[in-house]
Amino acid sequence: MPGPEVEKTEIAHRGWTNLSVVTFVLPDGTRFNREIEDHGRAACVLAYDPERRTALLVSQFRAAVFLTSGEIDLLEVVAGVIDAGDGADTAKREAMEEAGVQLRNLETVATVWTSPGISTERSEMFLAAYSVADCTGAGGGLAAEHEKITVVEIALTELAEMVDTGRITDMKTLALVQTLRLRHPALFRELS
Repeated sequence: MPGPEVEKTEIAHRGWTNLSVVTFVLPDGTRFNREIEDHGRAACVLAYDPERRTALLVSQFRAAVFLTSGEIDLLEVVAGVIDAGDGADTAKREAMEEAGVQLRNLETVATVWTSPGISTERSEMFLAAYSVADCTGAGGGLAAEHEKITVVEIALTELAEMVDTGRITDMKTLALVQTLRLRHPALFRELS
């Protein structure tokens, strides 16, 4: 069955993100518009210490979250837009910039659509083990990007409880924590 055709694309805004209005035509001649946001591909990583059974998350201001809910900071995994290179390179770079941790071996989880109803963004998702010795940077993000990031190291059992009680509200973080629980369940057992 043939899909819709693009009749025209109008750029409504160009900036860090671009907004287009696209007119589609269905095979039966029906026309409809969709607004589409595009700022490129992204990568995210959940860094976890298998020895101490902790994870590194970041807490930061997210304008859309604040405007919608009033929450000042959002607890989430390290993430960033892929400017150049691949998702793994971006995840490693962002881990150092945001959390001050040097990651070496990334475990691929998936490449997912983050909000397919409106956005072209696809995010490459990873898990990565770290140790205390890998925490060599200050973290906190880039001042030039107005990032004021707080690094949060949290016990995996506490993180699982936060997921189970609905206190993790960021989708990429929720997905990566659940993936870590499925792939490495022993990390979430209480130490005796």
